[in-house]
Amino acid sequence: MSLEDERLIGLFLKRDESAPELAEKAYGSYCFKVAKGILGSANDAEECVNDTWMRAWEAIPPLNPKRPRQFFAQITRRLALDRLDRSRAGKRGSGEFELVLSELSAEIPDNNEPSSEAELRELADSINAFLRRIPEKHADVFIRRCFYMEPVKDIAERYGFTPGYTALILSRTRKKLKEHLIREEFIYE
Repeated sequence: MSLEDERLIGLFLKRDESAPELAEKAYGSYCFKVAKGILGSANDAEECVNDTWMRAWEAIPPLNPKRPRQFFAQITRRLALDRLDRSRAGKRGSGEFELVLSELSAEIPDNNEPSSEAELRELADSINAFLRRIPEKHADVFIRRCFYMEPVKDIAERYGFTPGYTALILSRTRKKLKEHLIREEFIYE
C-alpha cells in the first residue's frame, strides 16, 4: 500500500471527516467508470459513487482495507448492481452489464447457481485459483471485462491489443473457465 493510501485509510480509521472527500479525489473517477460501465447512465453512476463514500465511512472501521482502490471499486460495483436490480422491472440499462452476462452465459449456463453462501465462497475460491493459473495479462483482461465490465475496446487499448485479439482472449478464457468449473463439479453439462 502506498503512503497516500495508508494516510487515507488512517483518516477513515480515525473518523476524520475529510477522509471521504480525499477518497473521492483519489478514486472518484475510477469508481465512476466502474458504475457507468454497469449502469450506462452518468447520473446513476454519479449517485453510486457518492454513496460509495458513505458506505466506506460506515465500513472503515472495523474494516481496514489493504487495497483501497479495489475496496472502493467493489463498493461502487455492488451499489451499481443493486441499483440495476431495482430498475430491472422496466429495462435493464444500456451499460456493458447485459453484454457481459450474455458472453458468460454462452459458456456457463445459469441453471447451476450455488444455493448457499458457503457454495458461493467455494466457487469464488475456485475461480480465483483458475485465474492464478492462467497468464497474468489474460486474467487481467478477464477481470476487467467480467468484474469491472469495461468495454472490449478500452481493454484492448490498455494492453496494446486489437479488439479482435482481446475478444479472442476473453473467449478462450471463458471456455477454459467452463472446463475448470466442470472439473471442479460446480457446473454440469
